[in-house]
Amino acid sequence: MKLVVTIPAYNEAKTIGAVIRDIPRKIEGVGSVEVLVVDDGSTEDTVMRAKEAGADHVVSHKKNEGLGFAFRDGLDAALRLGADIVVNIDADGQYDPKDIPALIEPLLNRRADIVLSWRDIDNLEFMPIGKKIGNKLATWLTRTVTGMPIKDAQSGFRAFSKEAALRTNLSGKYTYVQETIMQAKFKGLCIEQMPAKCRARQDESRLIKSLLTYARRAGKVILITYWHYHPLRIFSAIAAILILAGSASGIEVLVHISRSGTLSPQAPVAIVALILIVTGIQALILGLFAETIKTQRMFQEEILYRLKRGESNGNSGL
Repeated sequence: MKLVVTIPAYNEAKTIGAVIRDIPRKIEGVGSVEVLVVDDGSTEDTVMRAKEAGADHVVSHKKNEGLGFAFRDGLDAALRLGADIVVNIDADGQYDPKDIPALIEPLLNRRADIVLSWRDIDNLEFMPIGKKIGNKLATWLTRTVTGMPIKDAQSGFRAFSKEAALRTNLSGKYTYVQETIMQAKFKGLCIEQMPAKCRARQDESRLIKSLLTYARRAGKVILITYWHYHPLRIFSAIAAILILAGSASGIEVLVHISRSGTLSPQAPVAIVALILIVTGIQALILGLFAETIKTQRMFQEEILYRLKRGESNGNSGL
């Protein structure tokens, strides 16, 4: 049983060494523990500090690609190294690596495919109120679209079984935290949650520069991911609204005609009603096309899953 701990990092030279040194190298039920750092185009000594602290592998981006891409590449690299379990932890020292054995326990006992840590946001005195609000909004939205009782959708300290890692195909550049949860739900993967200690950052977050920017980008990821898996549901809702609005207007026109015997002055209303109904039907047709595309994408994801599983079983390395 091999555990690979992935650490996405961008200009984290001050903290990454301590994070790596605190990662337990001997865990009951685990044969080996390896540390993989994904350097996302750092402009300072992140890679050097990581190697000095004992990182086993480093994957480097030539430029800053974004946390979502760094996480994705870390997951793929861990699978190529033959990981049976992948743990992702932030490089900024917010999470305690000594909690890794507790985090992976549900995976070792095959109770879950993914384990999410959650922070007691309300009692984190060092977290600014704006970030607390943003966290709660993103968690609420993730909980709403998945129907799962997610406590902290933003936590970057999480563990994946090999099967879950193979099934995860991410497209978001900015972040990965919500997309992985939504994919797990839509793909039938089992999620457990465990409380985790959280410490204050030594400097300002590089991911969340402003609440508005984060809300916009995270919201975009959530909506696009939901769209990918439920296009017909979205188009059907749009179609229903348009057709109902058009029908209501149409009934108003028909009532007027039955009473007055003439269309005037309801002709504009009749035109609007017709446009709404036709547009609603078109939305429904587009939904059917989108559902067909979704089916094709699912076939493609199954092919990708088989390719990644074969590569992982071959343990091709980096």
